[in-house]
Amino acid sequence: MTDLTTDCYPSPTNGAPLLTVEEARAAILAAADPVARVTQRIVCADSLGRVLAESIRSPIDVPPHDNSAMDGYALRADDLGADWRLPIAQRIAAGESPPPLPPGTAARIFTGAPIPDGADTVVIQEECEIASGWLRLRRAPQRGGNIRPRGNDIAAGQEVLAAGTRLDPRHLGLLASIGHREVSVRPRLRVALLTTGAELTEPGEPLAPGRIYNSNRHLLAALLREQGCELIDPGPVPDTFEATQAALRAAAATADLIVSTGGVSVGDEDHVKAAVAACGQIALWRVNMKPGKPLLYGRIQAAHLIGLPGNPVSAYVTALLFLLPLLRRLQGRDGPLFPEPESARLAHDWPRARPRREFLRARLVYEAGQLPWAEPAQRQGSDVLTGVAHADGLLELPPDATPKRGTIVNYWSLARLQA
Repeated sequence: MTDLTTDCYPSPTNGAPLLTVEEARAAILAAADPVARVTQRIVCADSLGRVLAESIRSPIDVPPHDNSAMDGYALRADDLGADWRLPIAQRIAAGESPPPLPPGTAARIFTGAPIPDGADTVVIQEECEIASGWLRLRRAPQRGGNIRPRGNDIAAGQEVLAAGTRLDPRHLGLLASIGHREVSVRPRLRVALLTTGAELTEPGEPLAPGRIYNSNRHLLAALLREQGCELIDPGPVPDTFEATQAALRAAAATADLIVSTGGVSVGDEDHVKAAVAACGQIALWRVNMKPGKPLLYGRIQAAHLIGLPGNPVSAYVTALLFLLPLLRRLQGRDGPLFPEPESARLAHDWPRARPRREFLRARLVYEAGQLPWAEPAQRQGSDVLTGVAHADGLLELPPDATPKRGTIVNYWSLARLQA
């Protein structure tokens, strides 16, 4: 973990260049370790979205016995004579424990039913003719066909989920398949969400002149809950240095991570950066990107702090690129902390060169046999949430570039960024 007292990035105002996106993300992640608190043992039914504290090994084979993959007839292939006929001696349904198959006979069997001892083949019912208790095959069977062997999916003792897995419905089904009732999970991250700005009004309240509704609070709160965090939300913070500093100190007393929005730029009413410097440490500030240049990362006591920009699109984009990877690190998540990009083709010429790397809100349009087209939203302003709501990903444009239609670009789906 980086020592913020000796390894801070210098402020660009002191002559240092703006950090790249990768530099900023790497610095943030290098300064963080998984939160160390007592793990919890909970029933699997309550574990959706939680992070496994220990790996899971199967106590059983899955399936626990050879079973039929189809409805049909179980038999011993060597028992078939030239006429491909056998008497039917048994009927076996799923859940039964059948006796051995008598030599020279067949058994009616259903999908999932155990294969009786002595049988080595299942013939699907579409390949069979039945008359007077006798089975006749239409063609020679494939020995061993349509049998799912014991342990075909999972062998006893096999690791099925690694520590650090964030549990989703697929994992809960897998745990149920091996008979697991309880799991040990890491503690929920305690995240304090501070939204600053004297202009903010909560939805449902009358909107006075000069004020706007507080979209950041609700957007980020939903994002944090979706990531399985325990949210600490004191509500909007008064727009003064003293109130901001008091809110940060109070949040640091209970939170693993503080997320703020607004107040990290250079205006007279931007108090977060100054308040963090007064009561904590600033590790980095400002990133060479659009939207979201005034990003701040630091610490207050033991709590990490990410200061996101105040414009809602900037707050959302920087949350995807920096906040969520930090959450994964603090949660002790397994696997990549940030996804690799996909490739797409730019759907339109982009004539507006910018000095900073841009992350446009975009939607993919698919065409058979080719890379998808990345269609940027028409309006890309950092205050335009409709572009976010109608997008399914972020499209990256390099700085000082005017790429033409068909240029191959990097693209991140929102589904993967928020996974």
